[in-house]
Amino acid sequence: MTEAILLVGGKGTRLRPLTVHTPKPMVPAAGVPFLTHQLARARAAGVEHIVLATSYLAEVFEPYFGDGSALGLHLEYVTEEEPLGTGGAIRNVASRLHSAPGDPVLIFNGDILTGLDIEALVDTHRTTGADVSLHLTKVADPRAFGLVPTDGTGRVTAFLEKPQAPEEIVTDQINAGAYVFNRSVIDTIPAGRPVSVERETFPGLLESGAHLQGMVDSTYWLDLGTPHAFVRGSADLVLGRAPSPAVPGRCGDRLVMDTADVAPDAKITGGSAVGPRARIGAGARVDGSAVLEGAVVEPGARVRDSLIGAGAYIGARTVLEGAVIGDGARVGADNELREGIRVWCDAEIPAASVRFSSDQ
Repeated sequence: MTEAILLVGGKGTRLRPLTVHTPKPMVPAAGVPFLTHQLARARAAGVEHIVLATSYLAEVFEPYFGDGSALGLHLEYVTEEEPLGTGGAIRNVASRLHSAPGDPVLIFNGDILTGLDIEALVDTHRTTGADVSLHLTKVADPRAFGLVPTDGTGRVTAFLEKPQAPEEIVTDQINAGAYVFNRSVIDTIPAGRPVSVERETFPGLLESGAHLQGMVDSTYWLDLGTPHAFVRGSADLVLGRAPSPAVPGRCGDRLVMDTADVAPDAKITGGSAVGPRARIGAGARVDGSAVLEGAVVEPGARVRDSLIGAGAYIGARTVLEGAVIGDGARVGADNELREGIRVWCDAEIPAASVRFSSDQ
């Protein structure tokens, strides 16, 4: 049996206002909370027991997923009283693990959408005899990430956090946010204080001579930390570009939940997802977007690359492009919101009061 720890305690500040009332892993992507996709992929890879390390809005998780039996899993929940960082969160849940000291434990960040071959990562860990193995992926511009150079055998040689100078960028391999730890290594992380696995645990293990192995898997990978990325990830799940057994329906150009009401002449395209009890009016166009539960898009509105929060209202003929509309917000008719604008939860924009466009 392979166990896993899922780190879902972050506040998701870059995703606000989506995360004002909902923790980031519970924001719907392709019709279901994003966390559902991670749990389903772990189960498909043979994982049976997962401990969720929760913190921000921790009370939301267990009422939704329960003991995990509906997904064929055994789920447990551990809540941090104070934020402990990635390493501290891992150590904080160690008492709930059943693994022996030499057994592998999978660890996932709760905001990464990936096509990682989980079984291959575990196999790499076992066959190389590593203490810790890391999923690495290659990116065109690695400056925003932690670089992880490796030698010819894949053994990690250094950890370089977000280098900026050209001479510091020695590889395009980055830490992709999934790991396999030997259980005994988890027990060496200091308890009861904040610890960064990226800045403290991994460099410390490397300095002590531990074997850290990297496995490059350059299949689909996306950090869902920003609204733009989250909308893209949801659309990629619907389109089938990002793999998940939890998409509630067949992959295609759109996903419309059963209780949604979509006018016959409305056009839903580009991997858009329309949540339960949402309503899309006559002649509306929704492209590459996510319309969450109970939201309303009135006739003639145009919505592109945007996310409309639960219970939000978009007036007739309003144009949204690259916008995020918070839960319960109301945008009146004949507005035009572009360029990554965010409307806070429960805010109200009167009809014909806002126009942002490239010709102004």
